[in-house]
Amino acid sequence: MFSEERREKILEKVERLGRVLAKDLAEEYGVSIDSIRRDLSIMEEQGLLKRTHGGAIPNQKSRNKPQPGSRRYGEGDVHQIAIAKTAVHYIKEDETVFIGGSSIHYVMLKYLPKTIAFTVVTNSVELAYHLRGFTNIETYLIGGMMKASGNITDGLANEFARQFTVDLHFATAGGISSRGLSTATPEVANFHKTIIANARKNIVLMESFKIGVDLFAGVTSPLSKLDLVITDDEAAEDKIEHLHSNGVKTIVADREDQCSI
Repeated sequence: MFSEERREKILEKVERLGRVLAKDLAEEYGVSIDSIRRDLSIMEEQGLLKRTHGGAIPNQKSRNKPQPGSRRYGEGDVHQIAIAKTAVHYIKEDETVFIGGSSIHYVMLKYLPKTIAFTVVTNSVELAYHLRGFTNIETYLIGGMMKASGNITDGLANEFARQFTVDLHFATAGGISSRGLSTATPEVANFHKTIIANARKNIVLMESFKIGVDLFAGVTSPLSKLDLVITDDEAAEDKIEHLHSNGVKTIVADREDQCSI
């Protein structure tokens, strides 16, 4: 395989999976990890992707296209799984919890507590469908116009959400920086502003490659509205320190379901 062909396949994989690791690519294509690193460097220079510690992710834009269902509702990667496993430990008996419709929320389904009773409020038809099988969970589905993703974030959903106060909100976004959380569309940003304002505690589930990223529409400012950020073990120390300096407590979830502050 010529290097150009290999790069085309790498780009397809990045766009399909959302993240690739250099060591995995080296094994798959039978080349050295240095060759893969050169490929990724060249592709980054061409604006095709963004390199991360150990791999690459799609090139971040201020307005991203919605994830296809195959990615949004997949098994999740090792980082999402670690974050999800850590997050569910914060759910307490008889609490009301908001869980949205992002890919990492879907990963959480597998690890939700089954021995305590609690309530989930969601704007995701997909999550609500799966939650119906949990006998210990009472589920409220926020209404409005359903998007192709199965999520509901329109003006009607926003008015619906204003009626609820939740004990715990597992927030996600396309990026987080000193400006706060941000996402690709104003409609989604406005909906989640309402949820954050009506939550007693906001815990952000944020993959490391989203730290330091600003997207089109701001969700929160200042960061002090956020109680905790849970990220993965590829988060750079300087980015975590930047969040700390802005008053945001941050926990790193490793792949063995262990946490460190």
